Amino acid sequence: MAVLTSAFDNLLGYQMRRATAVLMADFVRTLSDFDMRPAEVTTLLVIAENPDCSQSEVGEAIAIKRANMVPIIARLIERDLVARTRVDGRSLALRVTEKGADLAADAWRRIAEHEARFRDRLAPEDLQTVLAALPVLRTAIDDAPSVGEQ
Repeated sequence: MAVLTSAFDNLLGYQMRRATAVLMADFVRTLSDFDMRPAEVTTLLVIAENPDCSQSEVGEAIAIKRANMVPIIARLIERDLVARTRVDGRSLALRVTEKGADLAADAWRRIAEHEARFRDRLAPEDLQTVLAALPVLRTAIDDAPSVGEQ
C-alpha cells in the first residue's frame, strides 16, 4: 500500500501537534510510576527550583490558571511532596518536602533521558533553531489560552 501524502504535511500547527503528541506520550510513559499528571510533576519541579514561592507565582511560571492550581497543589500536599508555610503572617509559601525533593531529583533524571531521546535525533543547529522558534510561537498571540483553558 502506498503512503498517502496530505496538505497537512506543510502545516506548522499540524506538525507541531503530531510532534507534541509523541513527546507527551513518551513523557507520560517515562514518569508513569509516579502516579502524577504532567502538570503535577511540572509544578513540583518549579517549587523545588524556587523554594518559598507562592502558588500564583508557580501558576504564572507554567501558564496554569489560579483556579486550576488549587487541586494540583492540594494533591502535592496530600502526597507529602509539598508543604505550605506562613511567610509574613498572611502569605503562604510553597516548599518541597524531603520526599518531594527526592521525587523531583528522580524526575529530573528521567526527564533528561526523555529529552535526550528526542534532542539526539536533531542536528545541533536544528535543535537551536527549534528552541529559538518555540518561544516566538508561544507568544505570537497575546491572548493565547493558558494550559488550564484548553
